[in-house]
Amino acid sequence: MHTVVLVLIEVLIVIGLSRLVGLAFRWINQPLVIGEIVAGIMLGPSLFGLVAPGLSATLFPPETVPFLHVLSQVGLIFFMFLIGLELNPKYLSGNLEIAVLTSHVSILVPFSLGTLLALLLYPLISNASVSFTAFALFLGAAMSITAFPVLARIITENNLQGTRLGTLALTCAAVDDVTAWCVLAVAIAVARTGSIAGAFPTIVESLIYIGVMVTLGQNFLSRLATYYRRTGRLNQLVLALIYAGVVASALITELIGIHLIFGAFLLGAVMPKNAGLVRELALKTEDFVLIFLLPVFFAYSGLRTQIGLLNSPELWLLCGLVLIVAIAGKYLGTYVAARVSGINKQEASALGWLMNTRGLTELIVLNIGLELGVISPLLFTMLVIMALVTTFMTSPLLEWTYPKKLIKLNVVESEPETETETVIGGEIPGRPYRVLVPVANPDTQKGLVQLAVAIAVNFQQPAIVNPLSLIELQEDYAYESTPVEATRLIQERRQLLDELIQRLEPPAARSYVHPIVRVSNNVARETTQIAALEQADLVIVGWHRPAFSNNRLGGRVGQILTTTPVDVAVFIDRGEERLESLLVPYSGNIHDDLALILALRLLVNRDTSYLQVLQVLSAHQVKDELSYELQTLMEQLPRSVSDRVTINTILDTEPIQAVVAASRGVDLTIVGASRTWGIERQTLGRYTDELAIECRSSLLITRRYSKVISHLTSVLTEFKSEVTT
Repeated sequence: MHTVVLVLIEVLIVIGLSRLVGLAFRWINQPLVIGEIVAGIMLGPSLFGLVAPGLSATLFPPETVPFLHVLSQVGLIFFMFLIGLELNPKYLSGNLEIAVLTSHVSILVPFSLGTLLALLLYPLISNASVSFTAFALFLGAAMSITAFPVLARIITENNLQGTRLGTLALTCAAVDDVTAWCVLAVAIAVARTGSIAGAFPTIVESLIYIGVMVTLGQNFLSRLATYYRRTGRLNQLVLALIYAGVVASALITELIGIHLIFGAFLLGAVMPKNAGLVRELALKTEDFVLIFLLPVFFAYSGLRTQIGLLNSPELWLLCGLVLIVAIAGKYLGTYVAARVSGINKQEASALGWLMNTRGLTELIVLNIGLELGVISPLLFTMLVIMALVTTFMTSPLLEWTYPKKLIKLNVVESEPETETETVIGGEIPGRPYRVLVPVANPDTQKGLVQLAVAIAVNFQQPAIVNPLSLIELQEDYAYESTPVEATRLIQERRQLLDELIQRLEPPAARSYVHPIVRVSNNVARETTQIAALEQADLVIVGWHRPAFSNNRLGGRVGQILTTTPVDVAVFIDRGEERLESLLVPYSGNIHDDLALILALRLLVNRDTSYLQVLQVLSAHQVKDELSYELQTLMEQLPRSVSDRVTINTILDTEPIQAVVAASRGVDLTIVGASRTWGIERQTLGRYTDELAIECRSSLLITRRYSKVISHLTSVLTEFKSEVTT
């Protein structure tokens, strides 16, 4: 088979597998890049070559490896340019003194421990062609690395970018990144020349080039930013000049004697940080690099990772020792420095785990070491395992050390103390009645929030409506998921929600509405977590009929319905803003109980609303009685409410059509999910499904989880207090 054709087949396999495994890792709440690295290892001798050696040799013969190497190097050059481009000076704006101390200690401790470890490893797994100085420097640098891109995404996904912990971690990682790359550059220079003295000219030339780029290069690039501000777009000619600059800068650092990646990183770092220019340049560059070129790099690394080399307990013990030194050095160095700087134990511990993230950056360093012959294939494999384990453990350990309930939610307005301290019946209530409303598009979902306000607010008890707007992250390395860009997106979404709130009626109810805006990589899961953390009484979510599926509970709505540990209602908005006439078809199941109780709450809140409870019976069917708790509740209602409730019983062999006919004359129909909805996971039940399609009014479908009377208990307490006084 022709070599080029074979390389293209390899690339096709690499891209497909990296996406599949990466998405699987995202499903278990791990960075996508870890899955892509694992996919690369799976294609190498560690798995594919072990399970099917013949097929592996046919698909990945030695003659194609140089082609993969070239593609991976091009990918690395532009990926390092993206890292430099995203290294925003804003990250250095807060807690700089603490960050400099913490980051340098977090480099010094693992570097020192790595150097000591080199004393043990050098005679065991190195060769005589490598000097101990180069070996020790490189191992120390490998132990010191923090993967700034992965750390930044973890911070964004956990909504830490606006917290002291997140700001400090970003600043530490930015300082760490620059320092660690400088240490690595020295290690490479020593490895190539054989001694520190021989590396001195290379170090001097590197410093001169850095000085030129920071002065003349930055001055030239600032003109580019001026041109961009004037034209408002990045045309192909300018983009070609930038890409040519990336390649030229990479070539210069290679000729100097360090490595291609440093020149690309340096050009990205000195690029003017004009928000529009950086955004457009990143968006134009990242897709091809991240989807096509980087997976090739992972596959190239995987072909050189041979876990089978760890073929004895002694070697696995050495691998464990490498892992312990890496984790302990980075974590303890960061923790101690942070505690000395006055950071509390919990934040210092969380910072230690964040700085322990290594990810793709470590893999880049290890490949350089293997290419230079500084580390052996055996040590390369050990360090790849270390990089995977330290990155994999970051998210769960961060959640364990610094759980989400400690992270301040991005609430636009603080909750008014006057509401939560309102005295009802001579007692201070435990908490306000809270409705959580996931809002996908603030421009089109006013009806959803307006209904939530109508259910929650009665001006007699504390109430809070939380429109929840989650900005979903699709990829780990997408520019939109950087902390700076995420902050901009959050501000834009807040502005849209503010405009939505200002359109709500009545104006007095607007003070009860407090939006939550967060970044998320899983909207349904995050909604469930926030509902539990905020102790919401009710979640109201919008819904429309799927365009390409009969799965009524597909996607986020289905996940929220089936997993949220509170009562949930699904709203189908037909554009009717009035809520004067309500209809509740009642068939006696627990979800109907919730439908009726929410209708009664609307009646309590709005003295102009009327409710019709409709029971449709076929021949010989016994009338469904209200549950005991509902019957008790109805007896407690004041006459001003109960007089506006009508219970109608009709005989009809087609109950669905009877309800549809009754819905023609009302503003809102509230119906419980069918009895069997929890079994039929893809539907709400035949009865409710048909109503969702045929109902002539707006429709609210309820799913009960908790005690139904909780939605009216506080209000009834208020009525009782009025009667006694």
